[in-house]
Amino acid sequence: MSHKRFSLNTSTNLRSSLKLLNVDSSKYSGDWDSFPHSHMYAELFYVLGGKGKFQIDQEFYPVSPKQLIIINPNVLHTEISYQDSPLEYAVLGIEGLELSDYTECDNRFRILDFNEGDDITTCLRNIIQETTDNLPGNETISQAYMEILIVRLMRRINFTLNTTPLPTSSRQCAIVRRYIDAHYKENITLEQLATLSHLNKYYLVHSFKEEYGVSPISYQIDRRILESCALLTQTDMSLSQISQVVGFSSPSYFSQTFRKNKGMNPTQYRKTKSNQT
Repeated sequence: MSHKRFSLNTSTNLRSSLKLLNVDSSKYSGDWDSFPHSHMYAELFYVLGGKGKFQIDQEFYPVSPKQLIIINPNVLHTEISYQDSPLEYAVLGIEGLELSDYTECDNRFRILDFNEGDDITTCLRNIIQETTDNLPGNETISQAYMEILIVRLMRRINFTLNTTPLPTSSRQCAIVRRYIDAHYKENITLEQLATLSHLNKYYLVHSFKEEYGVSPISYQIDRRILESCALLTQTDMSLSQISQVVGFSSPSYFSQTFRKNKGMNPTQYRKTKSNQT
């Protein structure tokens, strides 16, 4: 009988240090506004089709299909499509990842060429398929494919992996909070806020709750109620006018939400505050 046993070094397990935050796929259209931005996490862009260029700080680099662009955290970048050959790409946002190179290459980013059917592109396409199908367990499977992708990448090129403590999301949450403060009267969706913060919407809700004690949408409602309290005590506006000004869809919904938040309806609140003055 022949028998072999291999001991595994679990101290190198990526699962405890890397997190797949978001998976996006995009295709250029005429309304695409491209502007330089950065993230507190790494991004992997895979060009599926079309041609364009990548801006890194103030420099520009041509990109084409079957190329993978690795952007390290906090690097200013954006993608620019050619009108006659619209860019189509998939992007992974990975927290806790930073790729470094011992050669003289630029450590801000790398542009790599891969063939269709390559094991790395297969992992990318499997992640896209999982998130598109959105079946139960897709986040677990996508996370596993991401970990395989990173290991394969490290085997293929002269990169080392720096796994750092997961950076705080306080900055992104603060951006979302400021946006809500400025636009609380408008119809804001989690999808909008996730795009604004470059976070998965479920991760955004979790992080925002940890930071401020409520979800982003609950914070928006609280902000509307706070403004309505000021209008109730400082103006003679009707409940219908106030509900419209602060962004509620109807006076009845405004009264219902106000009662739930303050323990009394708007009329009672106005009377109570009036008697106190």
